[in-house]
Amino acid sequence: MAIQSMTGFARREGEAEGCRFVWELRSVNGKSLDVRLRLPPGFEALEQQVRKTAAAAFARGNLQITLSVSATGAAVEAVVNEAALEAVIDLVGRLGDRIDARKPALDGILNIKGVLEFRDPELAESARAARDAAVLSGLMAAIGDLKAMRLSEGAALGKVLGEQVDQIERLTLAVEADPSRSPEIIRERLASQVAALMDAGAGLDRDRLHMEAALLATKADLREEIDRLKAHVTATRALLEGEGAAGRRLDFLAQEFNRETNTICSKSNAAPVTAIGLDLKVVIDQFREQVQNLE
Repeated sequence: MAIQSMTGFARREGEAEGCRFVWELRSVNGKSLDVRLRLPPGFEALEQQVRKTAAAAFARGNLQITLSVSATGAAVEAVVNEAALEAVIDLVGRLGDRIDARKPALDGILNIKGVLEFRDPELAESARAARDAAVLSGLMAAIGDLKAMRLSEGAALGKVLGEQVDQIERLTLAVEADPSRSPEIIRERLASQVAALMDAGAGLDRDRLHMEAALLATKADLREEIDRLKAHVTATRALLEGEGAAGRRLDFLAQEFNRETNTICSKSNAAPVTAIGLDLKVVIDQFREQVQNLE
């Protein structure tokens, strides 16, 4: 499975056993997988299966799953609340001896709140199982749609990230090829600085100055940073072309890109290399921002 984005939306509808159901799935960025579930009364038993199905499909993202259910014209049952009816009849009997009033009609009693209730007919066990199976099948279809959308957005993001990695590589090679970082140029620059110091101050130890200059020349060498940047470019491309969740590993590589670039900027004593390092930081920041959208 290629890389995928963490944002997406999916909606699936269906009918089963006298009800119409609608699944709506919304996904946004998240550090881990966080599933927020809304199920209507009577469908609570599906919660564990829904969460298990979502966890099997996605590794990261804040995922909101909502199920809406409505009847499709099935006859409702009229149910008399026997306890409430008995209480009303008892009250009418007690009050009838104390006040002069006509007997209440049946429709009047049934209109009293709580005496008569209307509800969907109870499903047989087999019918309930068939309904739940159909509802879960609709969930699987919705998850498939959401995954397809996340993969599509992931492919688009992968293209953008690939172009940014190409820029990082080009800028890294520009640092490597810059004349100012060659050992010869560095030695000449330091030699001229040593000569200027010797001319400016009497009593300076020439051998000690040359030793310090050699040490500075070694520290100014950017070979290790350049090699690590190249290695990170190779690792990043492998992740972008690979399968599975790669967002966290790419975020780590973005931090490593930034670390090496900061070192280059701090060690550089040439304006062209510093300028390239600043360009690198801009591209790396853009890269890391886009990586936050990946699973």
